[in-house]
Amino acid sequence: MKVLMTQELYSLYTEGKSREYKEVAMNKELYSGFVRAVRSMESAENVAALKQLSYLHYERLKYQLNDMSSVRLSNRFVHRLIFREMEDGIQIDLIEIDNTHYGNKK
Repeated sequence: MKVLMTQELYSLYTEGKSREYKEVAMNKELYSGFVRAVRSMESAENVAALKQLSYLHYERLKYQLNDMSSVRLSNRFVHRLIFREMEDGIQIDLIEIDNTHYGNKK
């Protein structure tokens, strides 16, 4: 699939550096989870293929974020990559990395 992302996320993905996502860039486990998730999205033929990758914990979101989906960056942390699916699930636009998912109040 084609993966579109902001310049800040692209910098994190290619260089491992980001001002906005400093917490992810500094944490080796979160960073490698981010790279693994993006690579999995790029190599998947469609969104249904993401559901088959159990380590991603792909899910469609509800309520305020009902037009978005998410994947987990790490099993140890609550950080999730939240994105919007475009054009029948073929394009994914990366929106944000969120650590408040599931009501985490850190």
